[in-house]
Amino acid sequence: MQSSEQRGPGAAEELSAQHSRTLRAGASLCTPQDTRHRPAQSLLPLLPMASRWICALSTALVWGCAAASSSSSHAAAAPPQDLHITDPGLLGSLDIEWKAPPDAQSFNECTVKYRFEYHSAGDRDWKVIFTKKLKVRVGFDLSRIAEVRVQTLLEGRCTGGVEVQSDWIYATFQVPLQGKLESEVQNFHCIYHDWEYLKCTWQPGDLTPHSVQYGLYYWYEGLDHAVQCDSYVQEHGVNIGCVLQNLSQAEYKDLSICVNGSVATALLRPLYITLRLHNLAKPSPPEQLVVSMLAPQELHLTWIPPSGKTPPQCLEYEVQLAEDDGENKASWVSVSTQMETTLTIYRANQSHISCARVRGRTNIFCADRGFWSEWTQECFSVPRKEDTQLLILVPVILSLSSSLIIFMLIGQCKKRSPAGKPLHASVGC
Repeated sequence: MQSSEQRGPGAAEELSAQHSRTLRAGASLCTPQDTRHRPAQSLLPLLPMASRWICALSTALVWGCAAASSSSSHAAAAPPQDLHITDPGLLGSLDIEWKAPPDAQSFNECTVKYRFEYHSAGDRDWKVIFTKKLKVRVGFDLSRIAEVRVQTLLEGRCTGGVEVQSDWIYATFQVPLQGKLESEVQNFHCIYHDWEYLKCTWQPGDLTPHSVQYGLYYWYEGLDHAVQCDSYVQEHGVNIGCVLQNLSQAEYKDLSICVNGSVATALLRPLYITLRLHNLAKPSPPEQLVVSMLAPQELHLTWIPPSGKTPPQCLEYEVQLAEDDGENKASWVSVSTQMETTLTIYRANQSHISCARVRGRTNIFCADRGFWSEWTQECFSVPRKEDTQLLILVPVILSLSSSLIIFMLIGQCKKRSPAGKPLHASVGC
């Protein structure tokens, strides 16, 4: 009997031909020889249809086997090996290393890279890094468990041009934590003012003796070791904040911070946190705000970016106007958020705009988020229609009054002067 494991389009054609010959032979045997079997002729039209169905099914089976064989011939991606985490003592920046799959050298026609993901326990999202290296250094909140995972990505001729992913491998890391959670500092908050200095503040934790003394330590890539703050903010002799200068080299990098407390009578829980300076930036208010009326229905605003180190191209602005309808107190309404430093507003209603104000923050092209600046220091009033009319009428009235007084004085002078004598130009006649 002929083997049924033939593969490829040629095998499918041969198989289809065999089915056709079999069906034709069956049809000749079933053809009626006399009129007594004429009702059986109603089955003859079904035979070509059955032949087509069998042929199609055979072809599908053959191609399915061929595809399965082709898929099985592609290279499979093995996961990395020996994933481990080490702490170099850099306040939360951990080193993660792994080894390449054992068969990585055999894939000469493919690119081998890795998808590395990490987060601190409790975070919903994973941060992702694609790399061809076998080591990365990333920041974690060491008060929580550090969780990492990595997989191999294989793509090239050995995979038929498709990306093949391996299984994940996992690892975790946790530092031994001392002290009770309630002894950790509270309400830790940092602002990067004008891209010039970072000010961080905190409050002492619960169950903390009054004799406690706090220290802030920081590190970013480029420093050889962790550095202690040298400019503390104090309250009643206790450090409750720190000001860090000259951090331009830390911008767009992980800034690892630890705030630790020391007291003779108890162990205190340290605070670990990783920051990004550009996401903490707060600029100064925009400067030289000018409001003018170009036309009765057009309000024109101009301003300039704040002075300092804030990159002007990194700012966006919010403009607010206060409208006064004559009955209710004016309220601020946002009319625009933009990167330009000019704005023309067309006033379609009859409300009177009392004043305008502008503030700025880092835009989405330079940061994921940021703090709004304070509003411009002054609110510039816009002249109302009534005020404009009054300003026009006052000079006119004064001019007419002056002219009337002059004519009255001239009339009085003519009455007092003798007939035929010229008038002197002296004041008071």
